Amino acid sequence: MAATPRFRKDAVAEQNTTAEQDPAEGAGRRHPVDETLPPLKMFTSGLQHVAAMYAGVVAPPMIVGPALGLTAKETAFLMGASLFTAGLATLLQTLGFWRVGARLPFVNGVSFAGVTPMIAIGKDRGHDGIAVIFGAIIVAGVLGFLLAPYFCKLVRFFPPVVTGTVITLIGVSLLPVAFNWAQGGDATAADHGSTTDIAMAAVTLVIVLALRKLLRGFLQQIAILLGLVIGTLIAIPVGITDFGALGDADLVGFPTPFHFGAPQFEIAAIVSMCIVMLVCMTESTADMLALGKIVGRPADERTIEGGLRADTLGSAISPLFNGFMCSAFAQNIGLVAMTKVRSRFVVAAGGVILVVLGLVPVAASVIALVPLPVLGGAGIVLFGSVAASGIQTLATAALEKGENALIVAAAVGVGLIPIAAPDFYHAFPEDMLVVLDSGISTGCVVAILLNLAFNHLGRKPDEGAGTEGEPTTDEQPRDPMTLPVAH
Repeated sequence: MAATPRFRKDAVAEQNTTAEQDPAEGAGRRHPVDETLPPLKMFTSGLQHVAAMYAGVVAPPMIVGPALGLTAKETAFLMGASLFTAGLATLLQTLGFWRVGARLPFVNGVSFAGVTPMIAIGKDRGHDGIAVIFGAIIVAGVLGFLLAPYFCKLVRFFPPVVTGTVITLIGVSLLPVAFNWAQGGDATAADHGSTTDIAMAAVTLVIVLALRKLLRGFLQQIAILLGLVIGTLIAIPVGITDFGALGDADLVGFPTPFHFGAPQFEIAAIVSMCIVMLVCMTESTADMLALGKIVGRPADERTIEGGLRADTLGSAISPLFNGFMCSAFAQNIGLVAMTKVRSRFVVAAGGVILVVLGLVPVAASVIALVPLPVLGGAGIVLFGSVAASGIQTLATAALEKGENALIVAAAVGVGLIPIAAPDFYHAFPEDMLVVLDSGISTGCVVAILLNLAFNHLGRKPDEGAGTEGEPTTDEQPRDPMTLPVAH
């Protein structure tokens, strides 16, 4: 018997009519992804998403600005522009138009993958350096947009053994970010890792867990936001809440198009940012597959194509408003998994909030009041939730069959190298570090290649059924697009 196809373009349509996946839809109701919530719930849930990703959005411009020789005011301008463009990119993903947008609760923001290459391109070059960076991002974004219909076809090479590995690596790779926040966020500071900071992170973690246990209904869903608010209030008398940004912020400010001058185009910079774009597209594909399983609407080729188009289009227009390359924010996937609020319109509300924060710097500074140790305590739960979803996906991957366990072992091992040994690749060319320093990317590549080697190459059509979670004659199909939802 020929092996059952592992991918069908109509998978989403079938999911929407299958009572086993979501009984509510069988009764004629909308899929939870397409439901709208009451205005207050929409706002507070969207604000929770913004709080979870705010630090990740403003961190790249905070690093790149000084490295390029920009003033503190210019760096602050970049931060506002990054919030504004993250909001636009998130709206493209959640609401979409034509064939642009995954139409999932998918948050986009400034990619950290581009920080090192951008510093290398524009170091100490001031406005000229940032103009070259913007030019390279525009070209990379356009190229990625054109490649999206072809890149999305790689989804057929993401069976559970691959997606589960990558989702787990996403969560594990993000945990060091939470640990750094819990220590204060600035490794060069004299009080980095102080007992006060770590204690504050621990208190916030306990508060979030207690709220999740004790609260019910909507309040339980916004436990992260409530935990951040309570943690921030506790941090005020402790003395780790900085109100300086609130006093210095302007009331209104628009990211003037091409504020730093017209974009410049240099071949070396373009090549470098195109590599970053491919890395971002790989990670976004994995993130969409993860999110699709969590919300009960598995991502098929068309969904991923739309998501990649939104990623790349957002990146291409971002430099117009002085923003950087945009990609998926995995921490918000953890928030969806934890709260079980699956509406894409909630995340769209978060996108609107981001746009407002970019236009009203004083409002952005209010969000910035949350101390990093407080954010770190909540981040442990958020990022751990992503890893837990990956482990649950691996439970469906038939690890006892074939070499699937070996695939997971090797991919996780390679993916953990940049986390466990950050200087492991220090002797490699700098251009290669764009990929090698991302455990998600390296682990994803290893998982895909080993899955091809062990489960595809050299196999006859009717042999080896079940080696990668495929059906035998007496088993139910294990199409990766119709897996049980991870909750």
